[in-house]
Amino acid sequence: MSAWETVIGLEIHAQLATRSKIFSGAATAYGAAPNTQACLVDLGYPGVLPVLNAEAVRMAVRFGLAIGARIARQSVFARKNYFYPDLPKGYQISQYELPIVAGGAIDIVLEDGSVKRIGVTRAHLEEDAGKSLHEGLGSLTGIDLNRAGTPLIEIVSEPEMRSAREAVAYMKKVHTLVRYLEICDGNMQEGSFRCDANVSVRPAGSDQFGTRAEIKNINSFRYVEKAIQYEVARQIELIESGGKVVQETRLYDPDKGETRSMRSKEEANDYRYFPDPDLLPLEIEAAYIETVRAGLPELPDAKAARFVGQYGLSAYDAGVLTASRDLAEYYEAVVRAVPEQPKLAANWVMGDLAAALNKEGLEIDSGRLPAEALAGLLARIADQTISGKIAKEVFEAMWAGGERADAIIEAKGLKQITDTGAIERAIEAVMAKNPAQLADYRAGKDKLFGFFVGQVMKATQGKANPAQLNELLKKKLPG
Repeated sequence: MSAWETVIGLEIHAQLATRSKIFSGAATAYGAAPNTQACLVDLGYPGVLPVLNAEAVRMAVRFGLAIGARIARQSVFARKNYFYPDLPKGYQISQYELPIVAGGAIDIVLEDGSVKRIGVTRAHLEEDAGKSLHEGLGSLTGIDLNRAGTPLIEIVSEPEMRSAREAVAYMKKVHTLVRYLEICDGNMQEGSFRCDANVSVRPAGSDQFGTRAEIKNINSFRYVEKAIQYEVARQIELIESGGKVVQETRLYDPDKGETRSMRSKEEANDYRYFPDPDLLPLEIEAAYIETVRAGLPELPDAKAARFVGQYGLSAYDAGVLTASRDLAEYYEAVVRAVPEQPKLAANWVMGDLAAALNKEGLEIDSGRLPAEALAGLLARIADQTISGKIAKEVFEAMWAGGERADAIIEAKGLKQITDTGAIERAIEAVMAKNPAQLADYRAGKDKLFGFFVGQVMKATQGKANPAQLNELLKKKLPG
């Protein structure tokens, strides 16, 4: 495969987190009974008129500013005409020649730690279609039009990704960004964040694009990676066996781990785009753009850079901790309570806490372990009330029962032994009980040092201060 180069572009569809639809007042809440949130405007009944949702415009502008794009002072809505069962009016209102957002870029971090900039061609507003339902209907297909008219921003990248992993890194970065901006909840299982992947291959060193296939509606990072990997291998095998790649739309089947043909790929002229006669051009004033810019939050890259500078974290740790706005806010809440321990806080948030959350399928904002509660545990590690090992036992008790660290430490008698005399007595008792090992150590078997550490820890129920214990053993064992 080294003789071939992969070319990937993504079209990401992010449902905007508005309470009503883009051109009607119908609700956008997820999970309602089928066809209970679709009004006559969404269905395109004769005589109805769409009215643009101002909040959807604000969210699109917010995204464009966050990626350094140009915000169009005038953009136009068009009708994209095609027939599909879940699009009863026969067209989708979208933007074509004059989108609201043009240009911009997203930076991704590659596996070797380098940064690659992926250009964004455009991001435009459009309405979502309905949804075809198949489960529990036998040979029939049901149509749920609740989603019809839900506002979308479609984010179209330049074809600048060269591997499935780069595509996943880009998609994750966009996912992080739309949640930071609070314009999309990013729920991939509910379909509010999904992508189409345009994939082609070309001989290594060529500057000509190969024929691409579009893989539609992928709503999982893992599936994006697997779908692209399969499609790349399929195209290479097809070309090397004398065949030709045809431009088409394909679907990824996660059960079989393969893509399959859905339909021949339409070109823009097949959709017969024309300006929507019911919607005036959207005009945005410069003052409005600056108002939206002033309301932007600290963005992920800026926050990660600040974490490195302010807290002395590695770029990797900072990247992990700023992957979501909620996670970053939780971490900073912990650090505010234990300001001298930013690295310790990072280790616990990314380690034990993350593992506990993942095990139970919880998010950081679940409230299961408040930031001040974790900070209370870290304070007891920092002041040497407990050791790091005992802290794990305390954490488990906190997670299971919701009690604070101090109460658990007191109730279970877990305070660390820092009394030098007490540790020395424990060392002497262990030495007396293990004369053979003591003799071997003094004869040069240095690896037995760990044995004595373990025995003293066992004798003190893990409460001996590790640093003091190691120092005292170094003095006692040689004799």
